[in-house]
Amino acid sequence: MPNMNRSTQTTPRPAALTGPSGAAQCRLETPLGPMTALATDTGLAGLWFDAQAHHPGTLQAPVDADHPHLRAAQRWLDAYWATAGNAAAPLPHKTPQDTPPLDLRGTPFQRTVWAALQSIAPGATSTYAVVAAAAGSPAAVRAAGAAIGRNPVSVIVPCHRVLGSGGALTGYAGGLERKRALLVHEGVQGCRNLSLSG
Repeated sequence: MPNMNRSTQTTPRPAALTGPSGAAQCRLETPLGPMTALATDTGLAGLWFDAQAHHPGTLQAPVDADHPHLRAAQRWLDAYWATAGNAAAPLPHKTPQDTPPLDLRGTPFQRTVWAALQSIAPGATSTYAVVAAAAGSPAAVRAAGAAIGRNPVSVIVPCHRVLGSGGALTGYAGGLERKRALLVHEGVQGCRNLSLSG
């Protein structure tokens, strides 16, 4: 009979308590608050606002703001925010050049949804149903919504451009005020008047 003495058994820590691992991490300042970035050797794997929903917690990576993928993320964000605070000159309908390489880790369906998000141009919006269809699963609107909510690279992978049916501001892990601010910055028409729908 096997020895079931718990003191001799090792129990692995749940992944949610340890956070993802990578090659480097750093803090990045933005007009909407600080963000934590995580890079692997392959690309940018995470970009989270402080205290956002689904924040991974403590990351298992050394702090190194000079890592090439983290420097690329900072350059991208700097270019994105170049017109911040200038309501007369919202971001033109383009994305900053030199998007950092991405290493998006998730299920095959999540990665398909995140790829669909990247096709939504600045100044444009989409809906959960349209993203689900673009991901090849038009009936999986709730699953697409869950995948959008788990997007690990905020702003650069533009989950903030997805609105509820009827154009309501719904579900943004970084907070609905940030979602509205991002859309206003990108020049989405009528966004200032959209109601926050939790």
